[in-house]
Amino acid sequence: MLSAGGFAPLAAQEIPNDFTAIVREKIPAVVAITTKQIIQDQATPGDFFSPFGSPGLGPAQPQVREALGSGFVISSDGYIVTNSHVVAEASEIHVVFSDKETLPAQLVGRDPATDLAVLKIEPRPNMTTTAWGDSDAVQPGAWTIAIGSPFGLGGTVTVGVLSARSRDINAGPYDDFLQTDASINRGNSGGPLFNARGEVIGVNTAIVSPTGGSIGIGFAVPSRTARNVVDQLIRTGRIERGFIGVRLQEITPSIAEALGIPGKGALVASVEPGSPAEQAGIQAGDVITHFNGKDIQSVHDLTLAAASQKPGTKTTLTRNRGGSQQEMALTIGQRNDEEQQTSAVPKSETADARLGLSLSPIPDEARQQLGLQPDTTGVFVQEVAPNSLAAENGFQPGDVIVSASNRDVTQPSDIEEEWARSRQQNKPILFRVSRQGQSLFVAVATAKS
Repeated sequence: MLSAGGFAPLAAQEIPNDFTAIVREKIPAVVAITTKQIIQDQATPGDFFSPFGSPGLGPAQPQVREALGSGFVISSDGYIVTNSHVVAEASEIHVVFSDKETLPAQLVGRDPATDLAVLKIEPRPNMTTTAWGDSDAVQPGAWTIAIGSPFGLGGTVTVGVLSARSRDINAGPYDDFLQTDASINRGNSGGPLFNARGEVIGVNTAIVSPTGGSIGIGFAVPSRTARNVVDQLIRTGRIERGFIGVRLQEITPSIAEALGIPGKGALVASVEPGSPAEQAGIQAGDVITHFNGKDIQSVHDLTLAAASQKPGTKTTLTRNRGGSQQEMALTIGQRNDEEQQTSAVPKSETADARLGLSLSPIPDEARQQLGLQPDTTGVFVQEVAPNSLAAENGFQPGDVIVSASNRDVTQPSDIEEEWARSRQQNKPILFRVSRQGQSLFVAVATAKS
C-alpha cells in the first residue's frame, strides 16, 4: 500500500523507539581515558640573580600535560581499545569506568598509521565487554550510536546514521573511514561506534570542523581494519603489513592519453630492487588494474589492498603494459618500516604554454648528489622557466629526464625531437623522471592551437 507521497511506509519494527536497551547494556564497557605527559619546558625565571643584579633564569622545569579520550573494553581479561593519538607519549594512563572507578593502564602497543592503540588493565569482576560487528555490512543510512567522553563528560550518547563509507581524509596512507553524523566532539576519540544491534562497527577517530565542535561530520576506523590491528597488537605488540615494493602515482587524463589506456588503475613509477614486485616481473610504466581479485581504481586502492595482506601470502595482480593485460603471481613481502610504504606521487596539472626546460647532459660531479646509479642515462634539468608547462607540471631543477614517450634519452636534442613529435600529433608527452633517487612519471599536454 502506498502512502500519499507515493512511497511504501516502513514497517513499524524497522524504526526503533529508542536505544535505551543497547546503551544500558554497553555503557559500562565504555571508559574515559586520562593521560599525563611530561613536557621538558624552556628555562624559567628562578630565585637567584645574575652577577649584574638582574633576575636570572632557573633550570628548565618539566611541565605536566593532561589529555582526555575514550576507549572500550573488548575482553574480560582487561584489553581496551582507543586511539593512538590519545596515549602517544603518555607517562601515565588511567581509565575511568561509568561507575567512576579509576584504574591504571599499561600500553600494549599502538599503530599511528591507523591511529589505534591497545591498553591493558587488571580485570574487574564481571566486567562488561563489547563485541565487534561487521563494518562491511553497514550501509549509508543505517543507525549509528556513539558513546564516549566528549569534553570529559563520560558516558555521553549520541545517535545518527552512517553518512558514507571508505572516506579518504588524507590522514594517512590507510584511510578507509566510516563517516557518521552522530555527534563526535573532543574527547570522543577512541570511543566505539555501534550499530543498532550494539556491535562495534568503528573506532571514533576524527572530525571535520571549523570550530573544534561537531558539525555532523565524524569519522571512525572501520571494525574490519580495527579488529585486525588490535589482534596483532595483542598477539605481538606490533603490526605486520604487506609489502610489494612499488612507488605509485595516480593516472591523470594526460598520462592515460599518453599511454593509450583507460584512466583507472595505479601507475608504477619505480620498483624497489629485490622487492616482491621486481621478482614477479613488474616494471616501471606498468599499470596495475587488479590485485587479489579486486578492481584497482587508484593508488589508494592498491595501497590498502597490499597492506592488508599477510606477509608470505601468495596472490595475483593484473598489469597493463602497452595495452596488453597480463595476470601475474606475487608473494607478499614484509614491510620493515614506514619509509618503505607504497606511496603516491602527487598529481600534476597541465597548462597551455611552452615546455620551458633548460637541459644539459648529466654532470659527472652531480651523479652521487642526485642519487643516480652509475649506469643511469638521461638529461639533466638545469632550469625551469616560470609559468611554463614544465613548471606547471612540477619539474624542478636537478631532475633527470630518463625517457620521453618511452624513448630513452641521452641528450637534449632527444627531448626536443619527442616534444616536436608530440606537438605535431597533438598528444601528451610522457616523461620518466629521476628525482633524488626516486622515479616518477610526468605527462605534459602540448599547447592546443
